[in-house]
Amino acid sequence: MSMKLVIIESPYAGDVPRNEAYARRALADSLARGEAPLASHLLYTQPGVLDDTKPEQRRKGIEAGFAWGERAELTAVYVDQGTSPGVEMGIAAAKACGRPVEYRSIGGEES
Repeated sequence: MSMKLVIIESPYAGDVPRNEAYARRALADSLARGEAPLASHLLYTQPGVLDDTKPEQRRKGIEAGFAWGERAELTAVYVDQGTSPGVEMGIAAAKACGRPVEYRSIGGEES
């Protein structure tokens, strides 16, 4: 069984704890769809990896996510928290390399 490689786009900056919780829900939703998702904004911002508040480190994380995206089959944009400049960059990168973009909603805060 081959799983579709999916890049997850959702906001990170701002209310980071809220946005991290939402991104984890987006990952769970993608996995439940039988996909193999990657949310680089969760992976690279873990303690000891990169600091998203430092522009050079943020840039490295974005570039690394885009490099993985070149192998992906789909970009899934989770829209319940709105979009951010980083999400918009991810959408543009997907479109630039011809990767389909799908907009998804999983609802707001988990109850």
